[in-house]
Amino acid sequence: MRESGGRPVIVDCDPGHDDALALLLAAGDDRVRLLGVTTVAGNQTLEKTTRNALKVLGLAGVAGVPVAAGRDRPLSGELNVAEDIHGSSGLDGPVLDLPVAEVADVDGVELMRRLIVGSDEPVTLIATGPLTNVAALLTEHPEAGARVRRIVFMGGSTGRGNTTPYGEFNIVTDPEAADIVLRSGLPVTMIGLNVTHQALATEEIIAEFRAPGTRLGEFCADLMTFFASTYLRVFGFEHPPVHDPIAVASVIDPRIVRTVAAPVAVELSGTYTRGATVVDLHRRTDRDPNAEVAVGLDVDAFWRLLMASVRHLEK
Repeated sequence: MRESGGRPVIVDCDPGHDDALALLLAAGDDRVRLLGVTTVAGNQTLEKTTRNALKVLGLAGVAGVPVAAGRDRPLSGELNVAEDIHGSSGLDGPVLDLPVAEVADVDGVELMRRLIVGSDEPVTLIATGPLTNVAALLTEHPEAGARVRRIVFMGGSTGRGNTTPYGEFNIVTDPEAADIVLRSGLPVTMIGLNVTHQALATEEIIAEFRAPGTRLGEFCADLMTFFASTYLRVFGFEHPPVHDPIAVASVIDPRIVRTVAAPVAVELSGTYTRGATVVDLHRRTDRDPNAEVAVGLDVDAFWRLLMASVRHLEK
């Protein structure tokens, strides 16, 4: 992997199949500089998501990027993992029998703080799991929040959900954390299901990743093949959407994702709608916009970007 002088980013994640693809994209494109990776409980327990992040970076040959474990539960309530989608390991499907680096000897939120305040320019936070770590950073270390360029998170939707009828998994897992982030006053971009469901891993896409016969290409193909099986069983989708790397893609090349400014609120108490993102696209309230909301995706450009990043890491 070449040295990168790109925009500094931290990826906060809960690998997870699509989180793994997001990590590869962030590590393999020179337009961003991956300062560190923090993990959070979400798709699986914190222990498993942390181990998965270390394995993915190890497989990709990424060295010198610290990985730290963050919060192991949401701010309120119990953790409910997505084992039906990601399996008992959180990354079922591919065989990842390789040694991994040690996790950083620091809490994930503290690692975020250190990297942000130590950076020579503002840092973009890319969150692809529940927003627990990011909310903790903003509430416990406001001085670090002042050094954040933008928070880009995969979560929410302008329409229906995937965990409850109107709630997307990352937001439903920790609605209070999402509420803190969206009310922070910082620049925020929301990459929701309404856009990520356009990035479908078809048989043709999977075959293209597998075609070079490389270990990393095979890994990506195996990830999406397993993901396809669970999405078919749980949701009846013919092809699975790969949500999380779109958040990274939007930072690397903003032309790939089209956004509009809109007010976004998180429902915290609804009997049927807790965790829903209420997006006022038509400005029916008197609230000012607090987020850039993804509404369109250049699907072909996204896949080209991800494939190029994987091939870059394989050099």
